[in-house]
Amino acid sequence: MKYEWELTEEEFGPFYPFIQDKNVTDIDYNGKDLWISDLKSGRYRADVVIGDDFIERFTHRIANRVNKPFNRANNVLEAETDELRISIVHESAAVSGRSICIRKSLPMVRQTIEGMLDSGYCTLGILSLLINCVKAKMNFAFCGEPGVGKTECAKFFSQFIPPNQRAITIEDNLEMHFHEINPENDCVELQVSKDLSYTEAIKLCLRQNPKWIILSEARSTEVQYLLEQWSTGVYGFTTLHLDDLRNLPDRIMNMIGRSKDADRLENYIYEFISVGVLLRQRQDEKGALERYIDQMCFFDRSGGQNMVYMLVKDGKQVSDAIPGDILKRLHRAGVQEPFRCLHTCAFEPLDIALVKASWELEQEVV
Repeated sequence: MKYEWELTEEEFGPFYPFIQDKNVTDIDYNGKDLWISDLKSGRYRADVVIGDDFIERFTHRIANRVNKPFNRANNVLEAETDELRISIVHESAAVSGRSICIRKSLPMVRQTIEGMLDSGYCTLGILSLLINCVKAKMNFAFCGEPGVGKTECAKFFSQFIPPNQRAITIEDNLEMHFHEINPENDCVELQVSKDLSYTEAIKLCLRQNPKWIILSEARSTEVQYLLEQWSTGVYGFTTLHLDDLRNLPDRIMNMIGRSKDADRLENYIYEFISVGVLLRQRQDEKGALERYIDQMCFFDRSGGQNMVYMLVKDGKQVSDAIPGDILKRLHRAGVQEPFRCLHTCAFEPLDIALVKASWELEQEVV
């Protein structure tokens, strides 16, 4: 449950400057030191002294805000606002000292087309292709280790879902902010709780007339129900912890658990997950962190065979081969040039744009 309150400097004390900094994603206090996760600087220990008196006052205020006890018997305190997820563990459980974690999730899209291209996040062609895949209603799996920006990537591509196609988001912690990011879209936001499990939420979706189901993170057996919903003609996004897209089918099979239907479920993975995107982060020559698409592939099941078509590997495009079935879906969506789209054409090199304009003019004359 989200709570509304003004994020004042008095209330958040030494945490406040980091809450105000849009590059900061996590503020972690381990009972002694304050550690900051920053999109540009990476993770570092802040040169800030945190007094025990402040920690006690801060915890007391949060407990009062959410009207929950916090003591040895109730040693975990959690609260959410529109922008923050706060988790506090009592020193009776965290023997190194009271632990406080503040995760920031802003109702905004940090990434822009220009910024992605300038930073080397991906090439213009791959970015255009991925946007076209949303237009063609393909199912995406955004993968990578924790903290590489899987949700941020999904938020960026959610902007290209047409407003009249209902999207239902399923999250335990509300980080997608789909409605705030896409205020004109038809959207329903479901929050998982002890009264509504992931599986129940996915099953509930079909009674809410979705066109898209966006699952914040596939963690366990609920992924089987997600695949089943996608098999009905519903589309969507999900994120997974993974280090190589070629391992995605095995990762999902392990989440579901081996069964007598293992072969059928494996076929479902290749048939109903179309696009895989693996994200990583690296340091540039100045030590600043950069996130980028390390791998991008198509999963395809045609002719009775399950195939992975890798287009990006180690951050570089290695192929432009698109499976026939994927190409047909792009063409049905009106996409004749998969590696070009209207949203990115303004960023094309001038010579390419001029050649394209000249060609179109010639076609009009003919």
